[in-house]
Amino acid sequence: MKRFTEFFLFLFIFCASACKNPNSTNLNINDDEDYNPIVANSVDRDLDAIKADGVLRAMVIYSSTSYFLYKGQAMGFEYELLQLLAKDLNLELEVVVSKDLDSEFEVLNRGDVDLIAHGMTVTNQRKWEVDFTEYLFLTKQVLVQKKPDNFRRLSWKKLDRALIHDPIELIGDTVSIRRNSAYYERLQSLSNEIGGHIYIDTLDSKLSTGEIMDMVAEGNIKYTIADENLAKINASHRPILDIAVPISLSQRIAWVTRKKSKNFRKVVNEWIRKERKTTRYRVIYNKYFKNKRAFKRRTKSDYYSLKNNQISVYDNLIKNYAKKIGWDWRLLASQIYQESKFEPESKSWAGAMGLMQIMPATAAYLGVNNPSDANESIRGGTKYLKQIHEGFENITDSINRIKLTLASYNCGLGHVLDAQRLAKANRLDPNVWNDNLEPMLLALSRPKNYNKSIIKYGYVRGSEPVNYVNQIFDRYGHYKEFIQLE
Repeated sequence: MKRFTEFFLFLFIFCASACKNPNSTNLNINDDEDYNPIVANSVDRDLDAIKADGVLRAMVIYSSTSYFLYKGQAMGFEYELLQLLAKDLNLELEVVVSKDLDSEFEVLNRGDVDLIAHGMTVTNQRKWEVDFTEYLFLTKQVLVQKKPDNFRRLSWKKLDRALIHDPIELIGDTVSIRRNSAYYERLQSLSNEIGGHIYIDTLDSKLSTGEIMDMVAEGNIKYTIADENLAKINASHRPILDIAVPISLSQRIAWVTRKKSKNFRKVVNEWIRKERKTTRYRVIYNKYFKNKRAFKRRTKSDYYSLKNNQISVYDNLIKNYAKKIGWDWRLLASQIYQESKFEPESKSWAGAMGLMQIMPATAAYLGVNNPSDANESIRGGTKYLKQIHEGFENITDSINRIKLTLASYNCGLGHVLDAQRLAKANRLDPNVWNDNLEPMLLALSRPKNYNKSIIKYGYVRGSEPVNYVNQIFDRYGHYKEFIQLE
């Protein structure tokens, strides 16, 4: 008995030593990250570096709940949360759309982004490469299957017999999912649990869960797996889909950071724990995962980016007049959204009217008789833009020239010329927007600056043209992601 005990004590000590040995074939994936080649080779970039750059670079997916364009506005659960997070951290938000779900961890670890901000299921296998934030919500995985085409005419018994009710019924059948997804891991585990083989058909990693569910509804694939909250909202306009069979227990859905970004992750975790308790968080969550009516309205709209390559009902007019001033039509569309949100009857407190919010005196000068008419408004607005743009012909950089043109459209050419004079006086470049003309416009809201002898047009609330230009270009960035040039 003593020898038996000594043998097992020796075996225990040997195994414990082997697990800590980086050369051992029994390497434990939960050991210290120093033994992990993936982590060791990842970029050493944490909160200080992110703060120094002043930018939060977050990767999102293009889907019906995470990030999309609807009636000219960028929307999505993750997108709205990211805006709040960036604001609270005093950072600019830079959204990067994932092109390949299979390579996201690689993109994160090499430092191209600092956060993968779309819901991922927390799994031990994934923790080998990355770390997860605090969970955003809890959900479970469900089987997505199609009811018979004539399900509305079937008796309850016949319909019941046509559907799977227990995961064990999947033995010998095929389920279609993305390979590097938590669904893939779950199906492998499920096969072991039920003691039978489930065939896995791997799909393109660029497909979203909603798109794969559509494939089931259309009969292109037989089954797939989805997180329950995604399944419910995507199936809300597809009554032919059944999502009643659970495949997993409750699981945590979180964002992803590099293992080396410990301080950044700590800050994000604190923010999520605090935000999760707020009313605004619940409102945002319900907006994208529970409001079935709004979801259905979006999916039926022609101006929903997952469905069509359109921004507004005025796209053709915008394209026509954008050509006449040599601008990308998506940029002009972003300006029009900024002015009126594509509402032709819009009228400001100051009396500006129409899609391009033209003041009455300017409308008369431009020959715009009816500012509420879309064609007249865009014709007049682009004519005015062209005149201002031509006045900045000495600016060789096209982006800076457009930014000064937009600022002038918003607050008046005279105030922008004043800002250029102030920039020269402060040894800044008067023809560069970022960090040069931008702060000078802000400075013109203070008496010590607008009372200077070189200033001809006096006070201007500089934050308005600054926000105007920056928001137009920010939205333009979204439009370029969503809307392809023909």
